[in-house]
Amino acid sequence: MALPRVNCKTQTDWLKRTTTSLQRDGCMVVEGVVSPEMLRETRERMYAVQKLLHADVGVERLTRAGELGVLRNMLKYDDYFFRWLALPEMLHVVDATVSNTAILHLQNGFILPSFAAGAAPKVFQNKYHMDFPRVLHGYLASINVFFAVDEFTASNGGTIAVPGTHQRMAPPAESELQAAAQAVECPAGSMLVFDSTLWHAAGANTSGKDRLAINHQFTRAWIKQQIDYVRALGDATVLRQSPRTQQALGWYTRVVTSLDEFYQPEDKRLYRRGQG
Repeated sequence: MALPRVNCKTQTDWLKRTTTSLQRDGCMVVEGVVSPEMLRETRERMYAVQKLLHADVGVERLTRAGELGVLRNMLKYDDYFFRWLALPEMLHVVDATVSNTAILHLQNGFILPSFAAGAAPKVFQNKYHMDFPRVLHGYLASINVFFAVDEFTASNGGTIAVPGTHQRMAPPAESELQAAAQAVECPAGSMLVFDSTLWHAAGANTSGKDRLAINHQFTRAWIKQQIDYVRALGDATVLRQSPRTQQALGWYTRVVTSLDEFYQPEDKRLYRRGQG
């Protein structure tokens, strides 16, 4: 099964085709999303964040956790990455799938290093897995929007996707995964949209240079985030963002801690009614 793809700049029905493909195949490559200028600045800032993260958390601690070039909570280290949460193409996909009250489960950067063939350490991200390992009888609870900051190729560790393996109550056999797996190959600036129950893995980067990407996962508002972004970033930082970004960060899905917070008019509550 070939990986479906569409170009959002040249095909006006790209969103409809994307949602159809998500239901049928579990994934879709959308090309033409991010400008070359934004990609250039993003590369520079991701390397700067990596240095700050190494200094803050420590390389040894990250290695012990099985992290391979993962940059978690980049928003804490550089507010430039809030721009990614405002990309209209991503928000169109979120609205059409997990609703406009969805929240950001995670925003992770990836600087995937290159290794000689077979020399990459075995970690969670390069083993076949689902990002949302809960199949709810076809209910779409979570989606991923994975951006290629660098071109994705088979040789630089582009994501390996297995189309059609989403929303399965039982995991696919290893033989099926191996037979149907496809390396995602797409230009820089593309986004890979997939149902978070799709089986996938990071590819092996043997290109001789890093491969950069940013993954966003959005869930229905009632699902807990991987990181409590409101607490991690602080009220002042969140309140400087647009209402839509505040929603994504979880500002309107907070849990009350007192009766004073509970007995508030609806427009002042810490939460909003979800849409599914």
